[in-house]
Amino acid sequence: MLAKSSNNNSYKNTEISTANQKKLIVMLYDGAIRFLQIAENNMEPKTYDVANENILKAQDIITELILALDMEQGKEIAANLFHIYAFFKKRLIEANIAKDEKVVKEVSKMLKELRDAWEKTEEVTAPSQSIVRKEGIGLSIKG
Repeated sequence: MLAKSSNNNSYKNTEISTANQKKLIVMLYDGAIRFLQIAENNMEPKTYDVANENILKAQDIITELILALDMEQGKEIAANLFHIYAFFKKRLIEANIAKDEKVVKEVSKMLKELRDAWEKTEEVTAPSQSIVRKEGIGLSIKG
């Protein structure tokens, strides 16, 4: 079982290291959505420790999305995304405290909509159009 996990991690690391910025952003969204799905699935059987852990993982990913924003180049779009991400973090904190499955679903739905929008965008090559920092994204989707 350990060898299979190691192979999966190697594959994921290769996928991450060879992906462009757009793909990395989409991968971040996919990870957050996946963690929120796990959290949601653990609210009803009241396995709150698992729900909590996965909400925290989703919050970490949202933090990565915030850190990836290029506020200087992205201007209004980056600022709007910053506020959306901050809203997501606030709602997830509230959901975690109240153990509110509806709020987790709400954030997950909005993340899916943003993810789909990112996936449909063209890769931006002009530096003046970038809303994501050039240095790259510190992606680590584990779990």
